[in-house]
Amino acid sequence: MNLYKPGDFKRESSFPDDYRSPFRRDFGRLVHSPSFRRLKCKTQLFPEIESDFFRNRLSHSIEVAQIAKSIAIKLNSKEASLKNNPINLDIVEFAGLAHDLGHPPFGHTGEKILDDCMKKFGGFEGNAQTLRILSKLEKKQKRNNSNTIGFNEATKADERLGLNLTYRTLASILKYDNLIQKERNVKDTLKKGYYYSEKNLIKQIKQNIAGKNFDGPFKTIECSIMDIADDIAYSTYDLEDCFKAKFSSPLDLLSLDEKVIKKIINEKFTPKGLSVSIKTFRLYILQIFAEIFELGFKSLIDSLKKTGLKEAYIDKTVLKYIESNISSYLASKEVCNNGYNRVGLTSSLVNEFINGIEFKYNAQIPALSGVKLKEDTKMSVEILKQYTYEIVINSPMLKIPTYRGKEIVKQIFEIISDNPELLPDDFRDIYNFVKTEDKQKRVICDFISGMTDRYSIEFFGRLFSETPETIFKPIY
Repeated sequence: MNLYKPGDFKRESSFPDDYRSPFRRDFGRLVHSPSFRRLKCKTQLFPEIESDFFRNRLSHSIEVAQIAKSIAIKLNSKEASLKNNPINLDIVEFAGLAHDLGHPPFGHTGEKILDDCMKKFGGFEGNAQTLRILSKLEKKQKRNNSNTIGFNEATKADERLGLNLTYRTLASILKYDNLIQKERNVKDTLKKGYYYSEKNLIKQIKQNIAGKNFDGPFKTIECSIMDIADDIAYSTYDLEDCFKAKFSSPLDLLSLDEKVIKKIINEKFTPKGLSVSIKTFRLYILQIFAEIFELGFKSLIDSLKKTGLKEAYIDKTVLKYIESNISSYLASKEVCNNGYNRVGLTSSLVNEFINGIEFKYNAQIPALSGVKLKEDTKMSVEILKQYTYEIVINSPMLKIPTYRGKEIVKQIFEIISDNPELLPDDFRDIYNFVKTEDKQKRVICDFISGMTDRYSIEFFGRLFSETPETIFKPIY
């Protein structure tokens, strides 16, 4: 069976063909969209104001797209089932570029606060917002019978089509096949999935790609590739920024406090069903950085595996070994200080992780073929991801701007809810048209979630600062 079939190419609204493939046209529409441009002013790891060197959401997305495309090229060249039926590179690259469009200002902090504000009105979640941006909020196309803001005057139906993408392209960003309930308990945690308002669209996507009678987990091959590429980028490039900023070094990972390791294991690995001990955790870190030090770490790993010594003794052995080799310290320091070494490390890790990918062809529904990381590779990726999260994102140095972001998003939402006239003209027109409270709250949420970090601070400053921005700088 073919990996792509007629239903994949359909859109909600048709238009004349041109010289590009439908998927290439989708790619072009994304690149020219305001939502994509705004990613450059959204935080990836460190606040944008800290330095022009560190990655932002835009540069992160470009790196994810590049890794995803490399994975697809590798699979197309190596897998027999794909030789004459290759994965479409335009869709894969699109998924990498688009996967973070829905992130609000201040990343996961802003996401949680917006979800708290929207619990009674359908919730908020970054992936769900990405789909909403692509299929509704971007102002590329609307149905012909709609009014100037994209609604049907007679039926009041929302007829905005966003970028009017093909179903297969939209499916490439559906990481979580889960309907977020229209109303949730205030104490509920953030739910990943898609909004109730996009329920019918999801049904159309599934029917066109997997068939009318399909009823099962839904995740396309392009989405699976993007998901893994995102994990690889997060675990390597964010770590590179972490080293450059002197937040950490390879030796810091090796001598990580036992309490921190336990916390990471209990919070991040155990819920996923991964069996990880402190000894296993340290061994994986040693394996990841063995080539940096070139001082027998590999032989140390082998000896530790064979001895079966108690974990406490192993910890002492590792620390004693490190302390007795000053060159290990210098090598670790060089990774942080020397750009060649830093980039070399990142490049080798990305290559290693891409080589650790397994492919499973789905003969019944080729579109739902899957990719995954081998267990050893997955463990390495997860350890680096969770280390970066715990040491950097959860560090006291970032907690203050995180708290500030939380208060900014929350207060803007509350103030606009009480004073919707503060919305820009286009959002205000939609707010006044939709009438019902849940839809009006969604309009406010759409506006705030589309803000960049910088713009949300400026907007907040206009409301509360003694030295606000000029009134002649437009809000949009």
